[in-house]
Amino acid sequence: MIQIPSWELIKKYDRPGPRYTSYPTAPEWSDAFGPKDYEEHLARADAEGGPLSIYVHLPFCREMCRFCGCNVIATHDRTRAESYLELLEKEVELVAKRLPRRRTVTQLHWGGGTPTFLDERQLEQCHALLARHFDFAKDGEKAIEIDPAITTRSQIETLARLGFNRISMGVQDFDPHVQETVGRIQGVKETAELVQAARDAGFHGVNLDLIYGLPFQSRDTWQKTLDLILQIHPDRLAVFGFAYVPWSKPHQRLLPQEALPKTEQRVELFLQAVEAFTSGGYRLIGLDHFALESDELTRAQDAGYLYRNFQGYTVRPAADTVAFGMTSISDIGGAYAQNAHKLKDWGEKVAQGVIPVERGASVTADDVMRRFVINRVMCLLKLDLREVAEKFGPAARKTIEADLAKGVEELQGDGLVTFDGELLRVTPLGQLLVRNVAMLFDAYLGKHAGEKRPTFSRTV
Repeated sequence: MIQIPSWELIKKYDRPGPRYTSYPTAPEWSDAFGPKDYEEHLARADAEGGPLSIYVHLPFCREMCRFCGCNVIATHDRTRAESYLELLEKEVELVAKRLPRRRTVTQLHWGGGTPTFLDERQLEQCHALLARHFDFAKDGEKAIEIDPAITTRSQIETLARLGFNRISMGVQDFDPHVQETVGRIQGVKETAELVQAARDAGFHGVNLDLIYGLPFQSRDTWQKTLDLILQIHPDRLAVFGFAYVPWSKPHQRLLPQEALPKTEQRVELFLQAVEAFTSGGYRLIGLDHFALESDELTRAQDAGYLYRNFQGYTVRPAADTVAFGMTSISDIGGAYAQNAHKLKDWGEKVAQGVIPVERGASVTADDVMRRFVINRVMCLLKLDLREVAEKFGPAARKTIEADLAKGVEELQGDGLVTFDGELLRVTPLGQLLVRNVAMLFDAYLGKHAGEKRPTFSRTV
């Protein structure tokens, strides 16, 4: 059971830091990495073989939520999805022909935006354009993110017929004042009915997303939301801290900054969620996810094959992810590759027959080793140096031992970790500050020290 750090510890460790959905993290990528580089890594991935994961970014939303940190296009015009899907198929063709020996897909994820901005016919069209080029494994995972406020039972049934079996619904907060402030209105009844509709249609995994740290959240209103979520009883929960970054997301300036909970209040809200959900039969997974003990996330954590990627914590059955759509990020063949951020730029490149990669990074052997180490800490809350040596060699172990020598004593002294010379464990007291533990192994962090404008959100 997670333990509550003192305010002194929270203040000491509350600093900008990565969430480690990738390593190297996105600020280390370069626009010098382009389509030709990506093609080389696709060739490498094709030669290595094995199943793939696919991510598709569907950027459209009816409204721009004021808290949103995603890359979205707000519009009520559904016809914009038509031209997007036409270009999406061209991009899929461009990439698939460079993966002639890797067409089996064991994991599919549609994110956004709001994928259910697409109507039933468009959802079928999007799935079909992928199925024309890739083969979906019968026992694979197909997941989608939706907004309960605009998603219909008919869309849920269409997705089920297409083989989707996991669904994630954004809730954020049920309090009416908070919803009105952030521009995201949805009712408890419609959310609960949609969860039931998904289960009736055969979805075996339902996740709900919450956000703490939003304007006007209080202990009393937040507790009401938590109680309502427990009544709905999803299989998984993600409880994210709101990242207020108006310098990169200007629409967040519409939020009343004076109404944002302070650090101590944010911590109290998160710990409230921990108490409510762990008492209600969920396990806290790593940083911010919760899962029922019967869920595969908890089984994966126990068995040591839990991973972290751009969708959060996951049981990831494929080593490489190829992504399609504007701003989407591939992790394939030893590289991260991100598509153009602007719809116009992405569309023009695809129309010209050019893979629309805008920036990225080829990972080094040291990056691969450190990504493994950071994933172990973030996912399993432990790191075995014997495993590092077995997987990467004795020199890699010495590198990590050198990192530990710089900061493990302080972490031990504050009760955040234990270390016996072989096994590092994050303690229940340290779980809330696990990002700070992982930062010990990040070779790039030093270059961001002293920046006037923070590169990363705060760790608490």
